Amino acid sequence: MISAVEPLLVPIIESAGAMLYDLEYIKEGSDKILRVYIDKDGGVDLNDCEKVSRAIEAVLDEQDLIKERYRLQVGSPGVERSLSRPWHFERYVGHEIMLRLYAPLASDDGVKRKKFTGKLEAYENGKIVLTDTNGAQWAFDIKDVSKCQLVVFKD
Repeated sequence: MISAVEPLLVPIIESAGAMLYDLEYIKEGSDKILRVYIDKDGGVDLNDCEKVSRAIEAVLDEQDLIKERYRLQVGSPGVERSLSRPWHFERYVGHEIMLRLYAPLASDDGVKRKKFTGKLEAYENGKIVLTDTNGAQWAFDIKDVSKCQLVVFKD
């Protein structure tokens, strides 16, 4: 369903002066939600979200690609945004990220862990290269990563 909706939304969002950052269709409780994350240079504000929401709502209703009841939410990906698409990783090379793996990975000292924080060094052919806070370099296959996001606020 997302693959059918996305190409429909991109030109509408771009005509509103923004870009599609990400899209998800999820279930929360008994609700189905279509979340559309938009972005632009300088960030988006409530007016941008409202403008895009009204524009895409009309097209989604007309096309009727989503047959079940759902709620539409349009918002910003935020400063500590998720990274999931190849271009997200390519865009944020050099930035601090946090990623979680589906399964723990053992380091040279035998310690297993699922969470890694450090500088995103590269992204190529589905591989994320990260230098952690101890200076160790790690390479992760994107399919092994359950969550990845920018780190702006440090603990």
